[in-house]
Amino acid sequence: MPVGFHVNMLHRNIGLLGSNPVNDENPPLTAQDSLVAVMIAISASDETIRTAELISIERIVDHMPVFADYDKDRLKQVSTAVFDLFEEEDGLDALFGLVREALPERLYETAYALACDVAAADGLLGETELRFLAEIRYELQIDRLHAAAIERGARARHLSL
Repeated sequence: MPVGFHVNMLHRNIGLLGSNPVNDENPPLTAQDSLVAVMIAISASDETIRTAELISIERIVDHMPVFADYDKDRLKQVSTAVFDLFEEEDGLDALFGLVREALPERLYETAYALACDVAAADGLLGETELRFLAEIRYELQIDRLHAAAIERGARARHLSL
């Protein structure tokens, strides 16, 4: 299916359009929605969303300055949209296209850092999550050295005794 189909499906699912048509002034996702979508996507990438990951997402949204004015009621809508896109053949490509469209480039590393924190929250990083993190790095063009520093920081924050 064409990416445009996924964009329209995402619009319906997260309810951003209402009765307004899609246009350049009405992006399908906000920057904050994009960050949430990336966190939900990494959590769901291994087909098991763990409680620790959900708590991590909630804590991030509650405490990070980038989410200061975010409407937390949108979490469920964005989550549903991500799950729906994951069921589509080209849904992952559509998701990354939407994220790149809505997220300022200066927040790409933030998106990657949040994804790393969510992935590390349960103390388990499986092959699927590692591959998905690599996909995020590629899609958001995260420099490998920067990615390594971000990953090391996430690892340090989530170590236990």
